[in-house]
Parts: sequence; C-alpha cells; structure tokens
Amino acid sequence: MRLAVSAAALDRLLARTPFTRAYGFRVAELGRGECAIDVPFRAAFERPGGIVSGQVFMSAADVAMWLAIKTALGLRDRSVTAGMTTTFLRPVRRRAFCCRARVLRLGRRLVYGVAESATADGTLLAHHTLTYARPEASRGSRTRPEGSRARGGPAARAPRLRRGGRGAAA
Repeated sequence: MRLAVSAAALDRLLARTPFTRAYGFRVAELGRGECAIDVPFRAAFERPGGIVSGQVFMSAADVAMWLAIKTALGLRDRSVTAGMTTTFLRPVRRRAFCCRARVLRLGRRLVYGVAESATADGTLLAHHTLTYARPEASRGSRTRPEGSRARGGPAARAPRLRRGGRGAAA
C-alpha cells in the first residue's frame, strides 16, 4: 500500500520539532502503519550506573508510533498519546539502539500499537504498548482511515429511552 508520507518528510519533521530534536532520532525504515527509528547514544542519556535512561526508550517508542501513524494518515494528522505502558527487559550501556513501532488498529477515535526497542544485534531492550487519541475524529471530523466505512451519526449510536423512563414499555 502507498505511504501517506516519505522518510525524508518525517526526518524533516523530527529536525524541526523541539521535543524530538534533542534526541537525534532518524527514520530507519517505513511501511504503512510502521516506522523504525535509530536512537543514537549520547552521554546525556546516561543515568547513574551508566545505563541509558528509561525516558529515552519511552520517548523513542512514543515518537516511533507518532511517525507510524503518520505513514497511514499523513503529516497533518494530529493524533496524540493517550496512554503508554513500557516494560524494560534489559539495560543497555553506551550503545545506540533501534525502536520499531507498528499500528495494530487504526480506529476512528483511537489508535492502538506496539513498539520494541532493540540493539543492532537484535537484543530486545524494552516492549511498549501505546494508545493514541485522534482529536479530529472526536470533534466530528469526517476524516477516516483509508478503507473504513462511515457509521451513523450521534443519534444512531445513542441508546434510545422509551417513554416513561428507562426500560418502560412503550
């Protein structure tokens, strides 16, 4: 399937976005609903004890998922992180790693995905599950993921109350 954005466009986005610039992330691979980013080692990432800080792994997962969503919905998408759970599996010392994110379900209001951080030799360092909210969809925008079908409006989704109160016979 065709990507909604190129790797070069995502690298430009990373370079001009203040919250990503300090990390030095670079796009490594793209697929529809998938993105892998390279995370360089920087001395500023070390925590006491000489291991890379957990916030670096979590930031990498968050950014990789943000970009993975953009491969399907384009640069104008305004999806935001609603939740993330991270499990740290192994520490890494003074080494770069890669974080690979994949969209599992691209819904009208929520996006669910996973990300994994691993060394170049494939050693798994952290596993992340992420949920993103799509604010445009919550405000009634007609923008939907490619291939999705429209459902009824708010009235079609709301339960109808019968005359005389909830559950009363008509």
